[in-house]
Amino acid sequence: MTTPRSVITGGAGFLGSHLAERLLAEGHEVIVLDNLLTGDLSNIEHLFKERRFSFVHYDVTNFIHVEGGVDFIFHFASPASPKDYLDYPIQTLKVGSLGTHKALGLAKAKGAVFLIASTSEVYGDPLEHPQRESYWGNVNPVGPRGVYDEAKRFAEAMTMAYHRYHGVETRIVRIFNTYGPRMRLNDGRALPTFMTQALLGQDITVYGDGSQTRSFTFVTDLIDGIFRLAKSGEHDPVNIGNPRELSILTFAQKVKELTRSASRIVEKPLPVDDPKIRQPDITRARTKLGWEPKVSLEEGLKLTLPDFERRLKAAGPKVLG
Repeated sequence: MTTPRSVITGGAGFLGSHLAERLLAEGHEVIVLDNLLTGDLSNIEHLFKERRFSFVHYDVTNFIHVEGGVDFIFHFASPASPKDYLDYPIQTLKVGSLGTHKALGLAKAKGAVFLIASTSEVYGDPLEHPQRESYWGNVNPVGPRGVYDEAKRFAEAMTMAYHRYHGVETRIVRIFNTYGPRMRLNDGRALPTFMTQALLGQDITVYGDGSQTRSFTFVTDLIDGIFRLAKSGEHDPVNIGNPRELSILTFAQKVKELTRSASRIVEKPLPVDDPKIRQPDITRARTKLGWEPKVSLEEGLKLTLPDFERRLKAAGPKVLG
């Protein structure tokens, strides 16, 4: 039986590294392409000993060439936190547009299945709740978050164009808030910020009054959904996320309780265009993929904590600076 070959763009990032592990466990040969703008070799260094794993330091907004056959292309390259895409707005737009175009070109040339890592951010600050895949979204295209939202919306449109016009086998996963080991300590998202602040005894900063909601998925659940989608014949977008919705304030309190921290929870001004609600309708994932999340928030936080404790001890107290 031929070993399947998979390319992961952005494979040194949080999600990409977990996907690489899953694909290797499933018997794939894995080639990671990453320019390390927000990815980190520490996420994948344990995989270098695997003979079916290889890493190429590369910017996928340029022409992509991979020798030999390729069966799957997972396009995960992109800054993915508000802090990152505010720091790198042009790079975010380029990898969503040019990077998606180059990765789709490789899929077309190789006859490979192409899966784009899209996002719940395509729904913007939604007027529909929970969000179904049929919802077109409420996005401010010229706001500071628009560089990410519109890059992903363009990437979805480009993906569907390659499917319809060139016959490329495509998949679109809309990823909702995900957490777990290997998230960057200072990437600005809720879990790394709260857990780092709690472990360091700093104030836990909640934006606004904390009433805005999110739905958090543990990373192994997300990767399982993505793997199922890649193997399916589903071309339309699929939400992969946890329908268990909770407020950011409640989430901060859970992190504080888990870490036994004496930190105070304090409020900061709400960022521009910050979504007030976020909850996936996962009917399509359940019916098309037989998928739903299995790891509870409490269990997932317990699995995440030791990784943060270890890396914070190594990094020192100025990690959030």
